[in-house]
Amino acid sequence: MSADGWEVIDTGESTGGHPVPLLFVHGAWNGAWVWQEHFLPFFAGRGYRAVALSLRGHGHSPAPQGLHRCTIGDYVADVRAVADGLPVAPVVIGHSMGGLVVQKYLEHRDAPAAVLMGSMPPAGAFGSGLRWLRHHPWHFTKIGLTGRSLPYVSTPALARERFFSPHTGEDRVRAFAARLKEESRRAGPSSIVDRVRPRRVRAPILVLGAEFDGATSRGEVLATARAYRSRAEFFPTGHAMMLDDGWQAVAERIHGWLGERGL
Repeated sequence: MSADGWEVIDTGESTGGHPVPLLFVHGAWNGAWVWQEHFLPFFAGRGYRAVALSLRGHGHSPAPQGLHRCTIGDYVADVRAVADGLPVAPVVIGHSMGGLVVQKYLEHRDAPAAVLMGSMPPAGAFGSGLRWLRHHPWHFTKIGLTGRSLPYVSTPALARERFFSPHTGEDRVRAFAARLKEESRRAGPSSIVDRVRPRRVRAPILVLGAEFDGATSRGEVLATARAYRSRAEFFPTGHAMMLDDGWQAVAERIHGWLGERGL
């Protein structure tokens, strides 16, 4: 836990080969824990300082104003605060909603590089919402009425549909589903109202997508890559690219790409 109250998992040390720290930003319903099993030890073991935070109201980070009052702008402020506490500006790596948070962060802050994994596109959650309405109209209606989305992602069947590939082991899916927590009802709408302005982003960006993604569409990954004059690369995983079978190929690609940039 950081001195300012955010849950921060800080592993490894910066080395001469990799002097810039990596800051990992999780997606909706998740926390810093999604990076802890594979990605943090992978990068720490290769000479990076690898840091993951839990956004306010997630993991063990408090949300003094209440989770459901939190917006994407609040999450950006969390990333900014943790990044400012590091010795140098970090490489920022965002997954899903965390990818959108990273994009908003980069509108006003320089970074040596950034990686977007299964990220929401610059347009925000609009497309995701439409797909949810089309595939599970009753769930979507109940979310609108109650403001609670957790029940509609946290059963093993729904977690598999959204986060994992069809061949992922059932035990892994169940363990993941059991750790999910409620998401702010304002996060999605705020991502649509306050859209990302890609022209303000100067950092080089690696855009990665998953072939079995039940949350972010292939078209959205391609649109994100076009927005940043990048090229989308896809891996045979589910949306939870850092946890699903095949995670190591994703991590190796990030490691190689950073190495090409002297990071």
